[in-house]
Amino acid sequence: MSGHVLPLRRPNGLSVLDLCCGAGGLSMGYYLAGFEVTGVDIHPQPNYPFTFHQADALTFPLDGFDLVHASWPCQYFARVTRWRGTQAAHEDLITPGRARLEGSGLPWVMENVPEAPLRRDYLLCGTQFGLNVRRHRVFETSWGGGGDLVPPCWHRKDLLAFTHKAERAYADAMGCTWMTNREARQAVPPAYTHWIATQYLAIERRAAA
Repeated sequence: MSGHVLPLRRPNGLSVLDLCCGAGGLSMGYYLAGFEVTGVDIHPQPNYPFTFHQADALTFPLDGFDLVHASWPCQYFARVTRWRGTQAAHEDLITPGRARLEGSGLPWVMENVPEAPLRRDYLLCGTQFGLNVRRHRVFETSWGGGGDLVPPCWHRKDLLAFTHKAERAYADAMGCTWMTNREARQAVPPAYTHWIATQYLAIERRAAA
């Protein structure tokens, strides 16, 4: 099954598989960095802008990709889930997901909320990229982080806060303009993985030198 496939802007000859891709916020970041992008999600994603497969991310084949990204569902660890008392309705996919990525032999990236049990190789916020949103996300990588640092967070008083009344403005401020309001609730700004991808490419270039 395919989404609305976009042409590569700056092809680098590499491909990325985005597991639990949602509507493609983080996929777009890899696309902007020049990757050929394929997404996998257990739910239909009619607005996903790249090649898409509706499938289980824990069993989908990883062969043939240069990099694997995974945004395992965050509900089990999210603070709001515990506050609502609904944690039992969700499961921890990070533990089996990490084991699968580590056993693949491929470079990989995992993303999740700050409460999740990920190693904080990168902790990113929209304000670090000039976005008018506060949305912290943690990234754990197979290469352990490092590379060029982005500026620290700057939480100005005029930052957009996510509310259902303002979700369209929030989605657009993240750079997720192709998504519906509902899709954008779970999205992460493309700027995060655009930057992560540039770190990966720089490390690969140094290793090949």
